[in-house]
Amino acid sequence: MKPARPRPARFRSVATGLQAAGALALALALASCSLFGGNPGANDAGKPDPAIAASAPAELRSFYSQQVDWTSCEKDFKCAKIKVPLDYSKPDGDTIEIAALKLSTKSNNKGSLLINPGGPGASGYDFVKDAGATYFSDKVRANYDLVGFDPRGVKRSAPVTCLTDQERDASRAKIYQLNTDAGLEANLQDNRVIAAKCVEKTGPVLAQIDTVSSAKDLDILRAALNNSKLNYMGFSYGTFLGSTYASLFPDNVGRMVLDGALDPSLSYEELTAGQAKAFEKALRAYVERCLQGGGCPLSGSVDDAMQQIKDVVDAVEANPLRAKDGRIVSASTVVTGLIVPLYNDDNWPLLTQALSAIMKNDPTPFLKLADLNADREPNGIYSSNTTFAFGAINCLDYPMVSDTAAMRADEAQLRQVSPTLGYYFAYGGANCKDWPYKNVRTPAPAEYKGSSEILVVGTTGDPATPVEWASSLRKQLGNAALLTWQGQGHTAYGRSNDCIKNAVDGYVVDGKSPADNTVC
Repeated sequence: MKPARPRPARFRSVATGLQAAGALALALALASCSLFGGNPGANDAGKPDPAIAASAPAELRSFYSQQVDWTSCEKDFKCAKIKVPLDYSKPDGDTIEIAALKLSTKSNNKGSLLINPGGPGASGYDFVKDAGATYFSDKVRANYDLVGFDPRGVKRSAPVTCLTDQERDASRAKIYQLNTDAGLEANLQDNRVIAAKCVEKTGPVLAQIDTVSSAKDLDILRAALNNSKLNYMGFSYGTFLGSTYASLFPDNVGRMVLDGALDPSLSYEELTAGQAKAFEKALRAYVERCLQGGGCPLSGSVDDAMQQIKDVVDAVEANPLRAKDGRIVSASTVVTGLIVPLYNDDNWPLLTQALSAIMKNDPTPFLKLADLNADREPNGIYSSNTTFAFGAINCLDYPMVSDTAAMRADEAQLRQVSPTLGYYFAYGGANCKDWPYKNVRTPAPAEYKGSSEILVVGTTGDPATPVEWASSLRKQLGNAALLTWQGQGHTAYGRSNDCIKNAVDGYVVDGKSPADNTVC
């Protein structure tokens, strides 16, 4: 069984069809193919704590005081559904339910640690179910119930629904020449059709799945767990959700770890450029190691090998290949497959295998990597709605440049910062140009005035959330410490070294934050 895994904050490009999958999440899948604010011994009947409910806004008190029943599920877990307003500006209106799953501790329970593995659009429910018992240290699991949840719009929580599995295959197989007017218009037309289907199949929740609304849900989840403070670990996009929560509810922050940090002050275009540059850097790091080892299909200098990869992509752009299952593999699919293993250097040998195969005109390994990124099972079934939730959430969270001239200029910039991959990060604004709901947020720095210190974690070779973003977020938060891992891949906790693990565990369990600017 493919385990759930932390997912990156990736900004989807129409050119590649990049989705919010992959990341550390894929790293695990590929490898396997207060202060405390909690009430010790919190009961599973979910009887609300009157003191917690009393501190809630009057118009939301019924949500904060709801009784939540945690029932046995998924063999060794307990599950619940927590009711929240569909629209926080109309708390007396329609409601939706947030699905949550709990892995209970068997010893000293210091409350609940809520987990978000990223995306946007990743299932925290699945992540805790499939990886909670192995991804988090014994020390953390001995002291906390681990709680994963599907944010609004995701999988089990009023999910965004758009296409059938067959339609998804057809959509991913389409090839657009976005640097031509005809190709861009064809893409925009298809996006309009998909958007209409999303509206039809999803309903009103499609307009209400922004990150601010999800952060407000997170506070109701905190209350439902009888935690006076929120103890939280967010990876990648989960750091954006966490910093949003900290800005909205500073007095309710307990222990908060933000690993693989996203800078909330950056525009969509700035974020995309940062990622394109960081992925180019990560690809060069892979190439350097590949050339030093045996069996590498590349040759010459690092620059020579990078050009060889670009030549492969350009050749497939001109003449798409066919995989062993008969599906067409485009250059965008190849680029997705290039990117996926870069999330964890343990998986770099898979990239070597895929490059060796495609140089013999077999694109099948790249298609398999792209399928993992899209959560497509070998039988053609898609196991999540991450793709659709990802796009819908980003359209609400970010204003995007979508006029043709500006997107063309953006393409030129992306090609400059990332000669090999840049084009395939361009034209993201086309995803939201005709989206039926306008953005409800403007990028701005996090503003945190709470008394609990927050721990921000960055990785020097992170391709999805460049390490500079962690430094920037730490400065914005003010009352925070920065912990940096000198390594390759996306995020650090659970996949790096004992220095990172001990520092994070000491903070989460013992309340001892590492010195600011600690480097492991």
